[in-house]
Amino acid sequence: MLNAFKRVFQTPDLRKKLAFTLGIIVLFRIGSHVPIPGVDYRAVQSCVDSVSDSSGILGLVNLFSGGALLQITVFALGILPYITASIILQLLTVVIPRLDALKKEGPSGQAKITQYSRYLTLALAILQATGLVATARSGSLFPNCPQAAQIVPDDSVFRTAVMILTITAGTACVMWFGELITERGVGNGMSMLIFLSIASTLPSALWAVKEESSLAGGWLAFGVVVLVGLVMVGLVVFVEQAQRRIPVQYAKRMIGRKSYGGTATYIPLKVNQAGVVPVIFASSLLYLPALVAQFAGSGTGWADWINNNLTKGNHPVYVAVYFVLIVFFAFFYVAITFNPDEVAGNIKQAGGFVPGIRAGKATAQYLGYVLNRLTWPGSLYLGLIALVPTVALGNFGSANQLTGTSILIIVSVGLETVKQISSQIEQHRYEGFLR
Repeated sequence: MLNAFKRVFQTPDLRKKLAFTLGIIVLFRIGSHVPIPGVDYRAVQSCVDSVSDSSGILGLVNLFSGGALLQITVFALGILPYITASIILQLLTVVIPRLDALKKEGPSGQAKITQYSRYLTLALAILQATGLVATARSGSLFPNCPQAAQIVPDDSVFRTAVMILTITAGTACVMWFGELITERGVGNGMSMLIFLSIASTLPSALWAVKEESSLAGGWLAFGVVVLVGLVMVGLVVFVEQAQRRIPVQYAKRMIGRKSYGGTATYIPLKVNQAGVVPVIFASSLLYLPALVAQFAGSGTGWADWINNNLTKGNHPVYVAVYFVLIVFFAFFYVAITFNPDEVAGNIKQAGGFVPGIRAGKATAQYLGYVLNRLTWPGSLYLGLIALVPTVALGNFGSANQLTGTSILIIVSVGLETVKQISSQIEQHRYEGFLR
């Protein structure tokens, strides 16, 4: 472990990437604590301190923003609008032929889709910022706080427009930060910012569990929550590393006097091939009905039904819909990221074959069959790991922030980032050997 850290700082290229990523992280955390103009910060803090239940949609969005949403800061929306825009465009890629053609064009087409994602992110940011400001003005952001009506003292049109513009600009800045980390830093920028936002709330949530419980001075509840968290971390690491290896054999070819091929390799298919993306997609999609219901207000039948059933983390309807969405997005994401026909075609062109399976269409059918069998347990695992701890720890107050979603994202992103750093270290070691 120490040698790995030493090699990271001894590699100039990797050291620059790590320093750049840390600089972006510092800027992101600063923006998450800067309040927007027109908000009474003291009233916000008093209401935030009085909030004990952070389950459901609002708590999940606040978790993804690192606590910035309830504090109404510049980066209140965090990376969530960009995630939602990416979901919408990936869904539209399957429906709209033009987007599907752009996807197949390679880097140029992907750049165009990324540009569409940015425009859609700004539109969603304006919509969500308007909903947040309207909710804060009406006092519905903290329904049980006496100071909730004093959060926005000036409700003029100009002041409201400035608040919405500030939050939208902050969202655009967060989107830019994520793209910069992906391009010039370490790891995936979007995942890294989500990881940072969630990790920043865990220490305070753990300590709040200890303070709120009366069992053995709070240490018993603290120990139970930590134990459940450690068990979940072990389970996530075990499943995330599990994979099914499809053997591939390449035939020997004689070119002149030299023989090529004849090697054996494998295609690694992970049990959780989709990673943490389905959980993030499901969370973002569940936030949209709650956002629309905020504009309708109370007294409307469908809006009241959404507020009563789809915004509470322990409600059976919320649990069922969240679980079904996770399973659906797991299959959907695997289907758009792994094409059995394309993989089988590449194997056939390279002179390879799966032992016992004909090359070509039969190989594609076999890969699709294996992938479907792996996706079922992977999707069920994602749904259970995201929901069971939320229901089990529902009586621990602030432990609602310690959801399976948060632990799953932290462990998954951490493992993926470590793998990328290790691969870059090995690459530099090979370059040194060749020199």
